[in-house]
Amino acid sequence: MISTQNWADTRRLWDYHQMGHTPRPCSVAIGLGSHDLGVADTAAELYERGMAPLIVFSGATSHTTRERMPRGEAVHYRERALELGVPGSAILVEPRARNTGDNIRFSRELLEEAGAEVSSVLLISKPYEERRAYATARKLWPEVEIISASSPMTLNEYVDSLGDARMVIDMLVGALQRLLVYPGQGYLISQPVPADVIEAYERLCRAGFTSRLLTTEAPSA
Repeated sequence: MISTQNWADTRRLWDYHQMGHTPRPCSVAIGLGSHDLGVADTAAELYERGMAPLIVFSGATSHTTRERMPRGEAVHYRERALELGVPGSAILVEPRARNTGDNIRFSRELLEEAGAEVSSVLLISKPYEERRAYATARKLWPEVEIISASSPMTLNEYVDSLGDARMVIDMLVGALQRLLVYPGQGYLISQPVPADVIEAYERLCRAGFTSRLLTTEAPSA
């Protein structure tokens, strides 16, 4: 049972995870691999709007995507973008990344090998991963400007798109924990977390939304 308080707390986390950036033209768009093909849809839409001349899709597979995207997240993203009209010449595929840090490092290496000049990055992620992706990129690639983007969805729309409310809440809680823990491990920059967001996070943890929490030494971001 998900209570009214649980939903109120989830919305606080949802709002905090989003950076509120307005997309603008950048040197490149980087779509971070995940279970969510909406990242590829957003990348294609922003490409069509002239927000980036080049897209990098980054991602291997994980336990949550192995069955849904057997050829790898980045490959499936590319196929989706091609279906939506993005030319193949405008897409680079980075197929090795298994976490957000890898996404940034390996995409940067790929762009350097391609001779692309990058001063700004349109960083496209799942809606609840905007802040973590931004903080990771700022840590690993501080000399470029980072603009965060994701599918323009409400929390309710996102839950409906996945069909699993508990999983979404668990993921929001896990993403917030990483924002709290990873700066001390050098994986991303530290950002202020409002007290009401911390309180909402703690209530959700006590309510049992903990399947995505780190329980042992944290892996790379």
